[in-house]
Amino acid sequence: MKFCSLRSGSSGNAIYIGYKDVHLLVDAGLTGRTIEKALLNIGVHPEQISAILITHEHKDHILGAGVLSRRYDIPIYANKATWEAMERDVKEIKEENRLYFVTGEEFEIGEIKIKPFKKPHDAAEPVGFSFKAGGKKISIATDLGYMTRGVAYNLMESDLILLEANHDVKMLTTGPYPWPLKKRILSDVGHLSNEAAGETLVKLFKMKMIGMAFLGHLSQVNNTPELAFFTVTNMLKKWGIKSKIGMALRNIESELIEI
Repeated sequence: MKFCSLRSGSSGNAIYIGYKDVHLLVDAGLTGRTIEKALLNIGVHPEQISAILITHEHKDHILGAGVLSRRYDIPIYANKATWEAMERDVKEIKEENRLYFVTGEEFEIGEIKIKPFKKPHDAAEPVGFSFKAGGKKISIATDLGYMTRGVAYNLMESDLILLEANHDVKMLTTGPYPWPLKKRILSDVGHLSNEAAGETLVKLFKMKMIGMAFLGHLSQVNNTPELAFFTVTNMLKKWGIKSKIGMALRNIESELIEI
């Protein structure tokens, strides 16, 4: 399986997952042109994309979905509540390209088995995803207010996970955001902090339940890549855990990982 974070952050999200001749986009929250260029940078032509899978309807996850679907005749998969919430923004999509999944129920695209799982976030029916193919598993869990048992369960036995490390709590609480926005981010339907991401990874690595992790969806105002990496890796070191941590950034593709 192949994984690449094309972009990750509040300014736009798009993740590439590939296996043999199946090429998937998880979210398309940037302009179509930006996503096209990012795909070409990792050797994937936009015409090769088999499907776009949507985690939730916020614009930083769907901005380019409609454009790409119409331009390249790509199916879009989302649950019913998300389709209803994003329909106006993605605009006209061919009926045959409007596909539905049921949260919690596994489905397949080619040889990739996909499990959409429930997560806590302030959207209609937000999900994370796990992907299985060739005896490997990749999981994505960003935009979640806290780490639930259900999310943690779905991350287990992953060879690679993309986990949210959105903010540093001190930077957020003392920063320029208005209090209602701070309160939303800190809430159980907001975003995961660096410390919460570190705590989750300590537990998963201690149980030997994951292989490697990428930190993503970093806030541009309330975090830095250096701080997120330092916070999480220091927490792992305190437990004697030596594991590879990658960064999924807002303005550049991550390395293309093959597992």
